[in-house]
Amino acid sequence: MNKFRIALLLFAIIFSANSLKAQEKQENNKKNVDIEDTEVKQDSIEVKQDTIVPTNLKSVFVKESSYELGGMTVKGLKKFEEQTVKVFSGLKVGQEIKIPGDKLTSAIKKLYETKQFSNVEVYVAKIDGPVIYLEFDVEELPQLNNIKITGVKESKAKELQKDAELKKGAMVTDNLVVTTSNYIKKKYQEKGFLKTKVTLDTKKDTSEVNAVDMFVHIDKGNKVKIKNITFEGNDAFSGKKLRKAMKNTKKKMPGRFWKGSKYIEADFKEDLESIIDAYSEKGHRDAQIVDHSLTWNDDNTLNLNLKVEEGKKYLFGDIKFIGNSKYTDEQLQRVLRIEKGDTYNGKVLKERVTGDGSPDSEDIATVYQNNGYLFSRVLPVETRVNNDSIDVEIRIYEDQQTKIRKVTVNGNDRTNDHVVFREIATKPGYLYSKADIIRTIREIGQLGFFDAEAITPDIKPNHTDKTVDIDYTVAEKGSSQIELQGGYGGGSFIGTLGLSFNNFSTRNIFNKKAYKPLPMGDGQTLSLRLQKSRYYTTSSFSFTEPWLGGKKPRSLSFSVYNSKQFRYDYYTNNVDKSQRLNIVGASIGLGQRLKWPDNYFTLSQSISYQLYDLKNYPISTFSFSTGESNNLAYNITLGRSSAGPNPIFPKSGSDFSIGAKVTFPYSLFNDKDYENIEDQDKYRWLEYYKASFKGKWYTSLSNKVVLMSNAEFGFLGHYNKKLGDSPFERFFVGGDGMAQFQLDGRETIALRGYENGRLSSIAGGTIYNKFQMELRYPITLKPSASIYALGFLEAGNSYDGFSNFNPFKMKRSAGLGLRIFMPAFGLLGIDFAHGFDPLPGETTKSGWQTHFIIGQQF
Repeated sequence: MNKFRIALLLFAIIFSANSLKAQEKQENNKKNVDIEDTEVKQDSIEVKQDTIVPTNLKSVFVKESSYELGGMTVKGLKKFEEQTVKVFSGLKVGQEIKIPGDKLTSAIKKLYETKQFSNVEVYVAKIDGPVIYLEFDVEELPQLNNIKITGVKESKAKELQKDAELKKGAMVTDNLVVTTSNYIKKKYQEKGFLKTKVTLDTKKDTSEVNAVDMFVHIDKGNKVKIKNITFEGNDAFSGKKLRKAMKNTKKKMPGRFWKGSKYIEADFKEDLESIIDAYSEKGHRDAQIVDHSLTWNDDNTLNLNLKVEEGKKYLFGDIKFIGNSKYTDEQLQRVLRIEKGDTYNGKVLKERVTGDGSPDSEDIATVYQNNGYLFSRVLPVETRVNNDSIDVEIRIYEDQQTKIRKVTVNGNDRTNDHVVFREIATKPGYLYSKADIIRTIREIGQLGFFDAEAITPDIKPNHTDKTVDIDYTVAEKGSSQIELQGGYGGGSFIGTLGLSFNNFSTRNIFNKKAYKPLPMGDGQTLSLRLQKSRYYTTSSFSFTEPWLGGKKPRSLSFSVYNSKQFRYDYYTNNVDKSQRLNIVGASIGLGQRLKWPDNYFTLSQSISYQLYDLKNYPISTFSFSTGESNNLAYNITLGRSSAGPNPIFPKSGSDFSIGAKVTFPYSLFNDKDYENIEDQDKYRWLEYYKASFKGKWYTSLSNKVVLMSNAEFGFLGHYNKKLGDSPFERFFVGGDGMAQFQLDGRETIALRGYENGRLSSIAGGTIYNKFQMELRYPITLKPSASIYALGFLEAGNSYDGFSNFNPFKMKRSAGLGLRIFMPAFGLLGIDFAHGFDPLPGETTKSGWQTHFIIGQQF
C-alpha cells in the first residue's frame, strides 16, 4: 500500500486538546492582569503559547478500532532527536492502541506538558491490516539565548534577570514574555515608580538553531509620592487619627525617613481594613469605607480621598457564659475583663476569648487548654442588638480532659535523648497543657544545642480515647566555640586561645568511638582559655554539670585560674620579670532550680578563693609591694529567668538576679589595731560584702522589633570603718564592658560612648547604677549565624561611697550597633556610641566612641 497521509483529528483528541487550551488560557488570564503600559514586540519570529492545540486539521469521524502500533515517525524537529520525542509520547511499538482512544490523547498531552513544543499534530501514515503507523508533526518552541536589560544599572539588571528566572535555554512562550514584563513593572511599582513602562523585544539568533535573543528596556520614570490623604464623613475620628491607623500608606512629611510615602495598592487595601478595625475597636462595628479615589497632581504626586460611614457607636450589653462546669461565671469573668456598658470592641472580645496568638496570651480558651481540655471549644456569639447595646454569649464546649499518651523527640543526632527529655514539661500521663508546651520549647531552646527558631511541636490528638501524642522536632546546631585572637597593644603582641565545649560528655572520655572529634551529647560545659603577652599570662579551666546525678536540675560548677603579671614600663616598653603579681584562684558552686515562687527561679551558691602573691609589685591601693593577700568568699544568687525562647534573641520574658558576695568579718574578731597596722597585715585576709541587682525585660513591639530594658545596681561595703573598703572586688564603669586580664575580682560594667573604665576612679568605684533601653531588630536568626541590629539609650555612673552617691547624676549615651552570633565563635559585635557627658575631670563631652564586642552579650 502506498504511503498516504490521512489527516486524523478525532473527537476525543479535539476535546482533550481544547480542554488543555482552555485551561492554559484561564491560567494566563490570571497571570496577565494589569499589563497596561507594557509593550511586547516580536521581530522576525512568532512566539507561541505554552500549550497550543493543533490547527488547520480536518476532523474525520470513524468508528473506534484497535490496532497494533507498528511504528512512529516525527517531522519538524530542529534540536530534538526523533527518539526523544517518542520517549516523551509514552507510546511503544507493538502496543495495542485504539483509534480514537485514551493512549493517543495521552501521548499528545504528554508532549505539550514537556513545554518544549508549540504545536503537535498526528497523522496516520499507513494502515497495514491490524497494524497502524503514525506520523507526528511538531513545532518546537524557540529557546532563549541572550538576555539584555537596559534602563537600569548593570547590577540591578542582573538581579532582575535572576529574580524573573530568565535563564539561557528557557523556552520562550507568550506567557514567559508577559509575566516577565508584569514582574518587572510590579517590582518598580512597589518602590513607588507607578508609571513604569517595560518594552520587550525578541529576535532570532542566527548563531544558534531555533534560538532567540531577548531585549528588555525599562523606563521607570519618577517616583510617585502621596501628597495628601483626606477623609469625608468622619466625625468620631479626626483625619490625623485615621491616617495614623494606616500603617503602610503615609503622606509626605519632612523629616520622616523611616517610612516612605509611596503608593502600593496591596498595602493600601490592607490599610483600608486597618481603618475599619480602628472604628470597630471604638464601638463602630458598622463602619465602612463607601468610596475611595486617587487623583494626580501636576507635581507628579497623588491625593488619596476616602469617604467613610461611621455608623452608630455600640456598647456591650449582657454577657452570659453557657456550658461552663469546670469554671464559674465569676472565674471566667476575671479572665474576660469586659463589663456591661463598656465600649463594644470585637477585636478585644475575640482576643479575651480565643487568644491573641502570643505565647503568653491571657484568654478563656487558654485557661481550658492549660488544664487538660485539648478538645474544648470557646466561641463568642452576638445574640441580640438592642438599640446601641450588643448582648454576647460565650459558648463553651468543655468535652473531657486529655492526657498525654506519648512524647517523642526527633532531630537530636548528637545530643543524647535524656538531655532533651529532662527539659520537657509534657510527660506521658500528665494532663495536656498548652503552657507546658510553650515552656518546653523555651527550655529546649535555652540549652543552646538546637536552633531555637526551628523547635516544632507536632500535636496528634486521639479523639477516640481522649489522649494526645506530642512529637518535638529539633534541629541540631554547633554549640562549641573556639576563640583564637592575635593583636598588638601596649607595645606587645597579645595572643588568645579559648575553647568552649558546651555539649560535652565526661562519661565517654575513655570511649574511643565517642570522639567525633570529642565526646559530646551530655550537655556538660568544659572551657579552657589561655592569654599571653610579654607582660602577663592568664589561664583558666572550668567545668559545669547542669544535672548533677541526672535526676534533678541541680548544677555543679568548678573552675581554677592563674594570672601572672609583670611590671611594664609604658614609656620604654621594658618588662621587669623580677616585679610580678601572681594570682591563683578556684571556685566550686551548686545551683538549684526552685519550685517556689515558680519554677523559673534558681538559687546558686558557691565558695571562691584567690591568693594574691606580690613580689616587688606596687599597687596603688596597697602601701606594700611584697606580700600575700587572701580572698575567701561565699556567693549566693537568687535569679529568675523566663526570657526566650531564643537565648540569642529573646522576644519575651525577663532575666533578673539578686546576689551577695561576703567574706568572714575577720577584723571584728581579732585584736588588731587597724589604724596603725601595716597594709601587709591589714589586707592579709580581705573582708567585704557586695550586693548586686540586675534585671532585663524583653517586650515584643511587633513581630520582629523587641525592646530590651535593663536596670543594674551594685554596692561594695565594709564591716569595719577603720579597715575601710577592700582594694579588690570594685566596679569599673565605662566602655564595652569586656573584662581585661585582671583577676582581682573587679566587675567591668559596660556604658558605651565612654572609654573603658574611665567613669570610675583609678582604684574603682564602690557603688554603680545603670539603666538601659535597647531596640533590637533581627536580620536573620539562622543556626549558622544569628544577626540583629540595635539602637540604644544608656545612663549610669560609678561612685566612691554613699557620700558621693547620686542616682540622678549619670553619664548618658546613645548609639547603634550590630550583633553576630556564630556557634563556632560566639558573639561578635560593633557599637557606634555617642557620650553626651564629659569624663571625670574633663569639661568636653566624650563624643563618638567605637566599641568592639567579642564573646559578650548586653
